[in-house]
Amino acid sequence: MTEDQTPAANPPRGLTIKPSRLAGSEHCPNCGTQLQGPFCHYCGQPDKRLLRFFPVLVREFFEDFLELDSRFTRTMKPLLFKPGRLTRDYLDGRRFRYTPPMRLFIFSSMLFFILAATLASNAIEVGEVRFAGNDEFNVETLVDSQDLSGLSEEDLAEIQREIEKQTALAEKAWEQAQASPEPDAPVGTQKDDFSIRFNDEEWDRETNPLIIPGMPDSFNEWINDEIEKSPQKAEEIEKNPNLIVDKIFELLPATMFIMLPIVALLFKFWYLFARKYYVEHLIHALHNHAFLFVVLTITLLNNALIQWQDPDATSALWQNLTWLNTAIYIWIPIYLLISLKTVYRQGWVLTIGKYIVIGICYFVLLTFITTIVALLGFVLL
Repeated sequence: MTEDQTPAANPPRGLTIKPSRLAGSEHCPNCGTQLQGPFCHYCGQPDKRLLRFFPVLVREFFEDFLELDSRFTRTMKPLLFKPGRLTRDYLDGRRFRYTPPMRLFIFSSMLFFILAATLASNAIEVGEVRFAGNDEFNVETLVDSQDLSGLSEEDLAEIQREIEKQTALAEKAWEQAQASPEPDAPVGTQKDDFSIRFNDEEWDRETNPLIIPGMPDSFNEWINDEIEKSPQKAEEIEKNPNLIVDKIFELLPATMFIMLPIVALLFKFWYLFARKYYVEHLIHALHNHAFLFVVLTITLLNNALIQWQDPDATSALWQNLTWLNTAIYIWIPIYLLISLKTVYRQGWVLTIGKYIVIGICYFVLLTFITTIVALLGFVLL
């Protein structure tokens, strides 16, 4: 290659890549073609340096994640069946053939949360049981949902009597629970079971408010306002559980996005001497989470298909999909372990030790984040 063809030396002013961002490679890392500029004329991959400080890459990530193309289908095979290979290829420069990590994460997480929220809402609606009202549950409605056509009239009559008996007992218990006051309460009144205690005393806005030291008065006022509204919110959630479910699923996508840099910090801490940039750990976290979202979406679809086609769980379809879900649940921890070994290239003993420690840290972090999301969803209701 002649001096005037060197990519990093005096590039034309019309190029879209700044000279400081060029990697200066003689051959394309993706396909091996000799370069004559900042872009490979054969595959189109830009000769940009990936391993740079994190803030410099933020803009490029957000430019990438809004687009999807045919590279997405080529990304699925290594993402699902070759643990760590996608990250390793991406860090080694073979990245133009694959969907960018941020775009992959955004797409897979959105798909998962939309599907999970829809199925969760439907499950709560189907699972609601009413003991009072105009709806009647009898043998005819049971025959509509179950195959009881082969039973005799005596058996159907016995089933009808048992249904009426259990329904009457449930309605009686429900009425007693709603109407009976507590033993210590005055006649004609009923004490609310919802109570919050601070300093070994029941919360009261005037005599025993919640005061967080060091916080401004406006914040403490807001906290006590939310505590005062809690009984009403709890009653609304009891009547319609979808309220809190919908609110939690509204918050989870943004929460998982915020959680990613923390997970990358976990990798950075436990692989402190691996001499890797923070962005390398972040890309690994993006790929692993995208894998989790994709396989969990598959399990949700499998379960929905089972409930739709075979609610009694008796057919070969149910057995095959159940085996598939079981294989996925077994594959997840194995995948995550092998991905650590592939990306960081350390011995198995050290990798397994770090895998266990990182898994414990991740579980604690996920539990904490989930609790915060649940509380935040209740507060924002």
